[in-house]
Amino acid sequence: MKPETIALLSTHYYDRNAGALAPPIYLSTTYERDADGTFKHGYLYARNANPNRDALERSLTALEGGFASTTYASGQAATMNLFLALAPGDHVLVPTDAYYGTPALLEELMHPWGLTYTRVDMTDLDQVRAAMHDNTRVIWLETPSNPLLKIVDIRALADIAHAGGAICVCDNTWATPILQRPLDLGCDVVMHATTKYFGGHSDVLGGALVFKEDGTLYQRIRRLQSVGGAVPSPFECWLVLRGIKTLAARIRLQSETAGKVAEFLATHPNVEAVHYPGLPTDPGHELAKKQMTGFGAMLSVQVRGGADEAIRTAAKVQVFTRATSLGGVESLIEHRASVEGPTSQTPPNLLRMSIGLEHADDLIFDLKRALD
Repeated sequence: MKPETIALLSTHYYDRNAGALAPPIYLSTTYERDADGTFKHGYLYARNANPNRDALERSLTALEGGFASTTYASGQAATMNLFLALAPGDHVLVPTDAYYGTPALLEELMHPWGLTYTRVDMTDLDQVRAAMHDNTRVIWLETPSNPLLKIVDIRALADIAHAGGAICVCDNTWATPILQRPLDLGCDVVMHATTKYFGGHSDVLGGALVFKEDGTLYQRIRRLQSVGGAVPSPFECWLVLRGIKTLAARIRLQSETAGKVAEFLATHPNVEAVHYPGLPTDPGHELAKKQMTGFGAMLSVQVRGGADEAIRTAAKVQVFTRATSLGGVESLIEHRASVEGPTSQTPPNLLRMSIGLEHADDLIFDLKRALD
């Protein structure tokens, strides 16, 4: 089936009580035992499992074509759970261009705990091979990356990981399974901040890991999910599941609009560079065509005149909203280096944009007015 169909069928609820199409929200934290002490419905306590969470995990698994999923209270909680499944002394490779929260998590929490890591340009496979250690256990990749939208070769990186006895994990938040399925390209685990495109309306926080197969890693992380308790609430699961119903339609339209906005920006004299894999001039264009079915709704632009001019440009927009996050129905713009702080590696004149569902003409006019 196509992803549009999977998104609908995997979220459908079969109500034996009233024939309702929308699922109920199961708020109960505890469940009744039978007289013999068993749980005939399979539920013991909300931290271990919940019907809404089970439904969401089944849907995510189906969309990514995996074996199983685990869901969390945030994308960072999902990432941390995967790193906690490793052992002190293990080594992780992460991209030089990545969501700033991932290396921050490694540096501030996991490194003092005993995990080591190396940041490497994953567009250069030779650099990745050279950075592999005997104790490397994970190659963590992003494609498209945040915020420079670099495209990396998923299959090649998975091969390097497996040859070195490591697993390959892909942050697929920006592409979503509508545009890219890393498990089909050799990855072992996919991470999502379901806060973003899955929720789709900037009103829910969540994260997920999707596993290609059963095994020691999946079983350990499932146990960590239960013991650690960083799980989403039933209502958050319900909201994300509802968002999945319109995921494909939103992604397709937002990506089409993002392409038009990128084409306009690429011709503007006050723009130094546009980062969007849908542009034929983008370094990752050909690779993106091979491993994606579309180019996504995120783009970044570097404004001529440095950081001050970029900040002034963002201050002038009226259709875009100046806000952090992405993947919602509204278009967002932000000066990324300011958000990331003094350790940011993002170019100081870069503005990151999340394209929403507004008409492309209005977004282009808004940017033209701000840039002019």
